[in-house]
Amino acid sequence: MPKINNEKFYTSAIEMYGTSPKGVNWNSKESQETRFHALLSLLPKNLNKYSLSDAGCGFGDLYTYMSKKDRLPKEYIGIDTLEDMYSIASNKTGCEIIIADICKDTLPHTDFYLCSGALNVLNEFETHLFISNCFSTCKYGFVFNILHGDKTSETYNYFTKEKIEKIAKELHVEKVVFKTGYLENDISVGFFKQEVS
Repeated sequence: MPKINNEKFYTSAIEMYGTSPKGVNWNSKESQETRFHALLSLLPKNLNKYSLSDAGCGFGDLYTYMSKKDRLPKEYIGIDTLEDMYSIASNKTGCEIIIADICKDTLPHTDFYLCSGALNVLNEFETHLFISNCFSTCKYGFVFNILHGDKTSETYNYFTKEKIEKIAKELHVEKVVFKTGYLENDISVGFFKQEVS
């Protein structure tokens, strides 16, 4: 059973805050960009050699951030479940945006997968499916953030390092990288299959 109604969770935020970071339930633009920075630090500096899928792309804010930082990939594909996100991200990025349920649909093959925020409102079973699908579809690796700790919440999804390491072991991840200390209760993780230059 999902923790929340995903469509209602985001649609109500869009109605209240529009196409801002709060419209995808971030506390602020600053915290959203702090998470983007942490995730991108786990990827190759020369991203322009690689393709990247943004799982749970929302409004395409990651693409805008990467453009601002001159870190755009060779190819960017956004994936989201909501039609509102699809429309806004398509217009905002000019890139290919796909409507898909990342937990169960067939996903496009790209070099890297990245997810910022979408795991925070899934249950444990869905989280495992989401991570497994992204990792099995990428060529080199999947980087993601998730709320860190052993708290219980009716809305949000918290994971310990031990739970993340257990998933990595089940998926035969070759290299796991953790990044913490950039925001309270947040962790960024890299699941890698092979080294990249």
